Order: sequence, then C-alpha cells, then structure tokens
Amino acid sequence: MGKIIAIANQKGGVGKTTTAINLAASLAALEYKTLLIDADPQANATSGLGLDPNTIDRSVYEAIIDSEMNIKDIVVDTAFPNLYLAPSHIDLVGAEIEMLDLPNREMRMKEVVEQIRHDYDFILIDCSPSLGLITINALSAADSVIIPVQCEFFALEGLGKLINTIKIVQSKLNPKLDYEGILLTMYDSRLRLCNQVVEEVRQHFSTLVFDAMIARNVRISEAPSYGVPIIAFDAKSTGSKNYISLAKEILHKNKLPQAKIGTISHN
Repeated sequence: MGKIIAIANQKGGVGKTTTAINLAASLAALEYKTLLIDADPQANATSGLGLDPNTIDRSVYEAIIDSEMNIKDIVVDTAFPNLYLAPSHIDLVGAEIEMLDLPNREMRMKEVVEQIRHDYDFILIDCSPSLGLITINALSAADSVIIPVQCEFFALEGLGKLINTIKIVQSKLNPKLDYEGILLTMYDSRLRLCNQVVEEVRQHFSTLVFDAMIARNVRISEAPSYGVPIIAFDAKSTGSKNYISLAKEILHKNKLPQAKIGTISHN
C-alpha cells in the first residue's frame, strides 16, 4: 500500500512546489514508484515536470468534480523512470465553488486517491498556497503532511494557523493524519538570521523537524524553466544532494530500504 503525503503551507514562496517536484523525483530515483498529484491551480508542479498545462485534456479538476472519472485516466508518464504525474489546470480554481454542493465535499480527494493507492509506493500531493477546500481535501486524503518552512524572518508566520487546521482535520475528517515533518528550506549558513530561524524552529518543534535542510541554491531555481527536477538538471548540485538526503530520511522514518530493488507491479 502506498503512503500518501501532502505538502502544504498556506504561505507562498516557501519552496512547497519545489519540494513536491524534487522529493518525488528523488524517491523515484531511489527506485520507489511515485505519483505526484498537482492540486494547485497554478500548475507549477505540472510545468516543472515538463508538461504544458494548457495542452492537458484531463486534470485533477476532472478527477475531483466528475465522480465517474477514474484518476487512472488522467495520470501521465513523465520523462523520468518511476515518476508519474496527475496534472493540474487553471480550471481547478473553480473547483472549490463547484464542490460546495457536492456530498462529502471534504473527502473528494480521498475517494479519488484511494482508487490508486495500491499502485504506487508513494503518492505526494502538492497543495495550493491556501487553507481552502482543496487543501482540506488533500489533508483528508493524506497519511501525513510535510510543512516546508523558509529560513527567513517570517518563517513561523502562519505556521500556527496551519497546525490548527491540521488539528481540525485530525479531529473531524482524518484521525490518522500525522506529521511527516517540518522541512527547513532556502537555508544559507552564512546568514546569522537563517541560523537563528533554524534554532528557533528546532527548539519549538523538536523531533518534528527533518534533519535534512534545503540550502538556497541557484540550480534549484533554474531547473523548473527546463521542465526537469534538480536531480536531472544537476545531480551533483547541493540542491540535488539535499533532496536525496530528505528522501532517504523519509525512507528511514518509514522503515524502508534506502534504495528499492524493483518496483511494485500493477494488478
């Protein structure tokens, strides 16, 4: 059975989509069959893996809104072994309004993802930078959540609100939802402020914080313009090494081998 991990933070610019793309690619590189679900109307995860959102016929929007649509019909191969994508489209902007009248509106994503849980080792959901209905859906569907936190002055701004939202989801919708971890991003060891933020976050959240941190790295910023993850753009870069370290830490936490020989098969 695949593990479903939502990557969420309503604060923009914290490296959420960058983490979704590169963690998914790193898990795939370690031979784990991985699906990335782009649940953000901006569709940056989709374009970041080389697909043009404007040319996509069926997306996560159709899977959520149309109860007769199977998500298997929208999943596409990427150019990278073991890595698959459920693409997004700007139409997803209207999904929250359309979902208001749907039964079990907070559970639509869960119903969709359960159709394919057994087909993958990991399913990552890239959430939009909000705490709207789509993000609530992602948290309701997930086994755990990764919270990217930028190593800057306002790092903890809004984090309390997100944690309160997670608590509400745990109590009302998904009691099994757990924290995969808090990920410190855009770290620059030369800056005193960055080191202060790291110390503060680790002090407040202790074991919830990943040991792996994502350093500020220009190669990570360049990779999306080529439609590839950092591991394919520059495997020797600091960013690539950081995301591989994160993937291995997640595997260790879940008591899985650091690299899998072979992948699970479709039924």
